Amino acid sequence: MKTSFQGRRRALVAKLKEAQLDCLLVTSPANWYYLTGFTGESGALIVSQRGTALVTDGRFTVQAREEMSGVRVVLQKGSLVESAGRFLRESSARRMGFDPVLLTVAQLSGIRKAAGPRLRWIQAPAMVEGLRMRKDASELSQMRKAAVLAGDVVQEAIGLLKPGIREIEVASEIEYRMRKKGASGPAFETIVAFGARAALPHARPTAKRLRKNELVVLDLGVILGHYCSDITRTVFVGRASGRIRTWYRGVLEAQLAAIAAARNGALCGDVDAAARRVLTGYHLDRLFVHSTGHGLGLEVHEEPRVARGQKKRLEPGNVITIEPGVYAEGIGGIRIEDDVAVHADRTEVLTRIPRDLIEL
Repeated sequence: MKTSFQGRRRALVAKLKEAQLDCLLVTSPANWYYLTGFTGESGALIVSQRGTALVTDGRFTVQAREEMSGVRVVLQKGSLVESAGRFLRESSARRMGFDPVLLTVAQLSGIRKAAGPRLRWIQAPAMVEGLRMRKDASELSQMRKAAVLAGDVVQEAIGLLKPGIREIEVASEIEYRMRKKGASGPAFETIVAFGARAALPHARPTAKRLRKNELVVLDLGVILGHYCSDITRTVFVGRASGRIRTWYRGVLEAQLAAIAAARNGALCGDVDAAARRVLTGYHLDRLFVHSTGHGLGLEVHEEPRVARGQKKRLEPGNVITIEPGVYAEGIGGIRIEDDVAVHADRTEVLTRIPRDLIEL
């Protein structure tokens, strides 16, 4: 994947100028990668109008120099916050931006003390995340591949569903197969839920064995080339009842309505509402207990949120999940999830496997 990290830093510097900031302290590993290509586990990235520097310890200095270009590597001496603060003390910066969501009170206190009194600290939330929301062509290409790989794994996992198999066995096999196909790992802890446990939207796999006439929810994502995918399919082991078929049809129609609504310029809240209107028509709205979707990219949960009342408008380059579901205690759950990319003139579904109810 060809990526211009320098171009991304230029875009961030332009935002710093608009906000009248000299520098921005970046503490999120996903944001480090987005801006520089650095994949280490510890550091403090300082982006300024005069250049970019990464403060990191001796475990990562060689790696940083190999992975980055045009970024100064500063060897950490003492704690990270002390080292980053001393670096800032020696700079000419006066107005320092930081993300209050990503920096703890203790970290901010420590770095402010080390940086000295002349530096003014200004809250600058989600400046990098705002850039990350709009994926470029190379990012979208990588996300298509991640989505296809996830779909392939789901289809293989469905073939494993036989009465007697345990949730944890299926989850382990899923994660083995995604790595075998080239993924660096799961984007989140794989969800495999049988029967009544399928009513838990974030069920963790257990030793429960699959029985005949049970719902199965499979929710998984892969990390491929640093980018995430996220897909959910629900199957029924046996012959589904009329109620289950009706519920499944309601969830599928809700998802299709939300996908159709996810157009360039649409309010995220309106996309969510499109799914809820359908479920209300099926008298299932009370069983829909989460939002319709979320942004996707270097992390499995990014902006924008596709939820009630959200006023953010979708833009070309946004990638979101669309995942309505219904959950009934003692019965189970049904969720259908796909990854959707927004373009200027169309909507593209990145996950490409069938959505119809599968009965095994």
